[in-house]
Amino acid sequence: MSDVQHFINGKHVDGKSGRGGDVFNPATGEKIRRVAFATAAEIDAAVQAAKAAFPGWAATPPLTRARVMFKFVDLLHREQDNLARLISEEHGKVFSDAQGEVTRGLEVVEFACGIPHLMRGEFTEQVGRGIDSWSVRQPLGVCTGITPFNFPIMVPMWMFPVALACGNTFVLKPSERDPSAGVRIAELLLEAGLPPGVFNTVHGDREAVETLLAHPDVAAVSFVGSTAIASHIYATAAQHGKRVQALGGAKNHMVVMPDADLNQATDALMGSAYGAAGERCMAVSVAVAVGGVGDRLMDKLVPKVRALKIGPGTDPEAEMGPLVTAQHLERVHSYVDLGIEEGAKLVVDGRGLKLQGYEDGFFLGGCLFDEVTPDMRIYKEEIFGPVLSVVRVPDFDSATKLVSDHEYGNGTAIFTRDGDAAREFSSRVQIGMVGINVPIPVPMAFHSFGGWKRSLFGDMAVYGSEGVRFYTKLKTVTARWPTGIRAGAEYVMPTMR
Repeated sequence: MSDVQHFINGKHVDGKSGRGGDVFNPATGEKIRRVAFATAAEIDAAVQAAKAAFPGWAATPPLTRARVMFKFVDLLHREQDNLARLISEEHGKVFSDAQGEVTRGLEVVEFACGIPHLMRGEFTEQVGRGIDSWSVRQPLGVCTGITPFNFPIMVPMWMFPVALACGNTFVLKPSERDPSAGVRIAELLLEAGLPPGVFNTVHGDREAVETLLAHPDVAAVSFVGSTAIASHIYATAAQHGKRVQALGGAKNHMVVMPDADLNQATDALMGSAYGAAGERCMAVSVAVAVGGVGDRLMDKLVPKVRALKIGPGTDPEAEMGPLVTAQHLERVHSYVDLGIEEGAKLVVDGRGLKLQGYEDGFFLGGCLFDEVTPDMRIYKEEIFGPVLSVVRVPDFDSATKLVSDHEYGNGTAIFTRDGDAAREFSSRVQIGMVGINVPIPVPMAFHSFGGWKRSLFGDMAVYGSEGVRFYTKLKTVTARWPTGIRAGAEYVMPTMR
């Protein structure tokens, strides 16, 4: 028996495959749980439970569905600290950051509470003589979410609250590195009054993912993760006729103009680069210093990086927790080594902390590179961990081009006091989400989240109005009642006369 079970049709279910994975506390290296990996049959059981629950849930009035979401909001407020502790224990991020993650996820649930308004259709009277036409949005069926380790609460909540509120049923496959939050979500939804089978949680690795992508009863797939896997998810699920939104990787730049408030810009860089140990898709990993601001920025940045307080997520003084696994630590170390080999100047050394259970430790301190050029692999590859690069460019146009030319188009920010420069940058830059003096421009729940280029595969972003469109299909009805029917059959193309 595994410590972390599946949750299918309203019940905890032991895994039968004999396969599973160890769950570690990143701050100590201690194995704290074992998670079961689902077989294809167990995945099918979850999908079938969701399929069986769909007709009744889809027929439930939107207002009744909204009331379940309202109750879920109450439970999330009650459980916020417990959920944050669970996140910190399995992911490693500091407790305050984990609390913020729950809050941002909760905001999407609050948005979903407005579903009676969000699903209103359109009606046009008398499109022809005695003929009316209207459109409605109806749910798709069984939807699935495949979510990453870095936000075990927030990212699933980008998906399932809107899906459920729209009348769909859902199967969640969380990351096997921090799986417990996905089960706790299922328990709280059941407590909120969600009928059994409407929401299910299954665990696993690639076998589980591939089974969901090919399953004939899954109508839509939402994914957040690396670009390589997002591309595969999109191609495979689309090939099987599913609607897909797959969010991929990022390389987010923060442009610092010469007129910027450097204290504000430096604090923004620290929080966005080193918060959650840099394991955010919206983390700033490249600071673009325009004109002569580079030296002044470095003078302020370096002491702050040196003074970064690193520790377990339970330490109230900690500003940055550990990377999620030893493998991620090794990966970040490899990029540090590669950057030095390729000519980057390492201004602040990486710091390692030896912790129980791991020879190399789990913590990595602040690594800050100066003068990293766009052709270097450390600049082009995705990384998980706090490696911040500072690139100096001569002018505004160079900065805008550098950001726009990158293969990813997730998020960017500009720090300036010049409204004209900010407006021009936000208009010209080829990026999906832009911050002006805001380092992590994650949209609020009533807007939508999504990048451009290789950061998003699919046509619709997540949550907000785009999320409602993704989780519904449009139906248009044109009606004429008997009193308006002319005698006899018509064999020509109907026109609205």
